[in-house]
Amino acid sequence: MEVLAINGSPRKQWNTATLLHKALEGASSQGAETELINLYDLNFKGCTSCFGCKLKNGKSYGRCAYRDELSPVLDRIEKVDALILGSPIYLGTVTGEMSSFLERFVFQYLVYDTNRSSLYPKKLPIGFIYTMGAKEDFMKFLSIDQHIELNEMFLGRIFGSSESLVVTDTYQFDDYSKYVNSFNVEEKTKIRKEVFPVDCEKAFDLGVRLIKNLND
Repeated sequence: MEVLAINGSPRKQWNTATLLHKALEGASSQGAETELINLYDLNFKGCTSCFGCKLKNGKSYGRCAYRDELSPVLDRIEKVDALILGSPIYLGTVTGEMSSFLERFVFQYLVYDTNRSSLYPKKLPIGFIYTMGAKEDFMKFLSIDQHIELNEMFLGRIFGSSESLVVTDTYQFDDYSKYVNSFNVEEKTKIRKEVFPVDCEKAFDLGVRLIKNLND
């Protein structure tokens, strides 16, 4: 079994990346081989609306026709057994890189029929980890939870199953005194020490669950 994680954060060693590694540890504990790819290492675009993936009898039907550094990743995903995505929330949505990835990843398999059928060749369990500096109540105030539910719906419809882990009120800076901010640093530090380790356990459990569901 193989599990691939996609990091949509520009940071390779911070909240999102840490949680993705924990999820992969969970998958590895169940015997899976794991790999993590950082989207910010790649030079790629979002969907160019060429509709090559929808062209009748076209050579790229059901596959993204645009070729760039994301193309091998999209090909790689078809060979794995489970996928874990991760992104911080910027301005109420996932990062630009993650959004561009989702456009290319999802749209190629979506059929324009009344059932919105899928061309993906198998079931692919997907876990999506979201991180944000905002508190949970502010997340709902901005309707970020609706954005997360929409992603979950699309991924579930096209790939068979999707679940989300949302981690709020994250620690954003290594030293808050260096940056202009209005956060309660003592509260942030306490959450980092006491709550974030619990979030890491949840990420680990997500990785375990993805593999166990494959075996059921």
